[in-house]
Amino acid sequence: MSEKTSDAVTKKDVRKAAIRYMFMACNTFNYENQQAPAVVYGLSKVLRKIHKKDEDYKASLNNHFNYFNTTTWMANLLLGASVAMEEKDGIKSKDAVQAFKTGMMGPLAGIGDTLVWVLYPTIMGSIAGYMGLQGNPTGAIIWLLLNVFFFFFRVELFDLGHTSGLKLITALGDKLNVFTEAASIMGLTVIGALIPSVVKMTIPIAFKTGKVSLPIQTEILDKIMPALLPAVLTFVVYKLLASKKFSVTQIIFMVIGLALVCSFFGILGV
Repeated sequence: MSEKTSDAVTKKDVRKAAIRYMFMACNTFNYENQQAPAVVYGLSKVLRKIHKKDEDYKASLNNHFNYFNTTTWMANLLLGASVAMEEKDGIKSKDAVQAFKTGMMGPLAGIGDTLVWVLYPTIMGSIAGYMGLQGNPTGAIIWLLLNVFFFFFRVELFDLGHTSGLKLITALGDKLNVFTEAASIMGLTVIGALIPSVVKMTIPIAFKTGKVSLPIQTEILDKIMPALLPAVLTFVVYKLLASKKFSVTQIIFMVIGLALVCSFFGILGV
């Protein structure tokens, strides 16, 4: 009678692994192997079902202790597929699993960082912030509800990676890049539309010659482009951030200082 080498991995096992990884992904982050401890913690129980031999189980855990770093959302796809590979081929898939994770974590990080860490908080934060300035909490409530929704969505991504595995990630690679570019354009459009509504900056000075008065803001700047000053200020702040010579806190204090000085001398108004 042959020895049973593994138990069947259930959907419940996969979802538990997803939740375990998600709660530890950033808590055990380090500069040696980055997210690897979280991966081991997340997958340890499901790998125990796959590898019944202690030697195989230890080898699998040690393999997952190798360097791993990608956007935590996209990691669910990779880890789900890794579990499927080990479930199918056992410890013999160890090298293939590591090569797969190493090869795909970079491209998926590029997609995930753009969508998750840049566009989503920028768009939702801007909308929620603008609505908050109007005394309307709806934007913040929607943002909170979206975060709850995305928690369950991330669990489903892990399950999707487990069921579809390599085929899904490699086949959708080019399409995901197109979607990322489209989402970037949409995000830039939303932020551009919010600039004149959120950033208030005008020049109250007017040139006077005899009885003739020429307001700089309404008769010159607004004729060139409405909300020109807010757009220029946003561009300058963006360039300062992109230069990486100043922190966000330093730039905030610089803007506050500029506003106080120019307001005191009557150069800027709202």
